[in-house]
Amino acid sequence: MSSLLIAPDDPARTDVTALLQTHAAFALEESPPDTCHFLDVAGLKTPDISFWSARKDETLLGVVALKTLSDTDGEVKSMHVAEAARGQGAARALMEHLIAQARQQGLQKLWLETGNTQGFQAAVTLYAKLGFTQCPPFGCYQETDFNVFMTLDLSGAHAA
Repeated sequence: MSSLLIAPDDPARTDVTALLQTHAAFALEESPPDTCHFLDVAGLKTPDISFWSARKDETLLGVVALKTLSDTDGEVKSMHVAEAARGQGAARALMEHLIAQARQQGLQKLWLETGNTQGFQAAVTLYAKLGFTQCPPFGCYQETDFNVFMTLDLSGAHAA
């Protein structure tokens, strides 16, 4: 069996676009539309976004993106693992890859916004295990009953 391969990918690639559509549908099932902040394919193809996929035997397992907010800050975007691949370590591997890439870019802090309903609990738990802590809204985000905001200090922290 081959190992997990995490590499830059194109959000417009057919299987990636399908997974991103699943990600959007999931978010909209869990939360009101005005509290969902996922990016579409065009939004993931901007110069401030780095985008990766995780594949095993050519099968897409998940995706994640890093949005550069400034010289020191980045935001986790579009983290999603295919339902059939959950529980196999792809989400953790993607997040560890993103954190390593953020450090290589010299970023000092990562931020993320996610949902807080039951469907998002596995993600929130993973983020906490990786050292993210809850924080107030950042950037242009507004606090709602459906969002959780988290941050990770990269200046000295290492993924658990």
